Amino acid sequence: MTVAKVGLGAELAARAEAQGPVTIGLAGAGQMGTDMVVQLALMPGVRLGALCEIDLKAARDALTLAGHAQGDIAEAGNAGGIDTAIEAGKVALTQDFKALCAAGRVDVVIDATGNPNIGTLIALEAFRNGKHVVMLNVEADITIGRHLKAQARKAGVVYTGAAGDEPAAALEIVGFAQALGFEIVAAGKGKNNPLKFDAMPEEYEEEARRRNMNARMLVEFVDGSKTMIEMVALANATGLVPDVPGMHGPAATRDELARVLCPKADGGILTRSGVVDYSIGKGVAPGVFCIVKPRHPRVLERMTDLKVGPGPCYTIFRPYHLTSLEVPLSAIRAVVGGRPDMEPLDRPVAECVGVAKRDLQPGDVLGKIGERDYRGFAMTWSQARSEGALPLGLAEKARVTRPVKAGERLSYANCAPEESFVITQIRRRLDQADAAFTDAA
Repeated sequence: MTVAKVGLGAELAARAEAQGPVTIGLAGAGQMGTDMVVQLALMPGVRLGALCEIDLKAARDALTLAGHAQGDIAEAGNAGGIDTAIEAGKVALTQDFKALCAAGRVDVVIDATGNPNIGTLIALEAFRNGKHVVMLNVEADITIGRHLKAQARKAGVVYTGAAGDEPAAALEIVGFAQALGFEIVAAGKGKNNPLKFDAMPEEYEEEARRRNMNARMLVEFVDGSKTMIEMVALANATGLVPDVPGMHGPAATRDELARVLCPKADGGILTRSGVVDYSIGKGVAPGVFCIVKPRHPRVLERMTDLKVGPGPCYTIFRPYHLTSLEVPLSAIRAVVGGRPDMEPLDRPVAECVGVAKRDLQPGDVLGKIGERDYRGFAMTWSQARSEGALPLGLAEKARVTRPVKAGERLSYANCAPEESFVITQIRRRLDQADAAFTDAA
């Protein structure tokens, strides 16, 4: 039986017939990158044109896993070589992200490196070459996403967050709820892994091997960093804010969400409506949610009648997010429709900062997110700014200048970010512009 193409599938089929498949350039062949290499090989109307990865063996392994024969993989050291490979129907393999971004046959670049500074460099290079960018690297987005959005607009291309990640998945239902005229009480996600704020990589080596991921990435999830990062990204795309520093993170089950993550006046724990948060309760992960409040008794009556909940607040719930498997959809929509799935506001409302996981001493050079030194912590942008807190995206390779006790926040007063990083330089300019704007106001 033939099923008619509908929606995005129909748009993609029409585009492929008229202009050929959407051609993607992918940076990074880690866990998420490998997932995308495999997924792209299974999708109609889209193809992986080039893969950029320093570890060529890891890249070849990912391509082989996806079913590409060795003869269909061509190493390339420049943009011309990448284009030649794509024109021959092969997948180009390169270690040079500049070549990837300059290749004329690549329509859109997906950054899956997970490194905030490298992701920034890739995005800026893509814009310079007129390429759309899908930023799976949420760490970069929460640090300087508004700058990247502005640069994309100047270049006439799309900068977007990635479908399948919780921020974009939650944003879908926030937009749905807004279109229906509901008050947005809260939006967020279920915590996918057990929460242990002081988790260290050495404790998770065996589990990471079982799950085919590295321990650092696993710990970034376990110690709460990824949840904080993702909810700050959602905040800065919507204007919703953390209700309290670190958010509440209640153990509310799926059925309890709307009775817990609602204002105190409605029997919940929130001090206000319009927040981001997460739950560690049963049945919420791996889903995302938006808690809404109808503005009319008749609508409240109908929501209750439809068994959405008892009210006065209700949970609109998506029980899944497909992470890297959905990311190509953002690339397709950027190319075919010229529209982002998610982009930051011009002015942020939230910040993800660093909190020490152990005592730190002057002279210590901080490692990566998910290692032993610090974890992410969500705050309102105004509070983080008033405290001089160090943005999480600037923590890697920052040098400790004063003693920091475990549990204390990293700040510009006790840490000096790595000045050679482009992301540090851009963030400093953004902060200076914010200061001038605030002083003028």
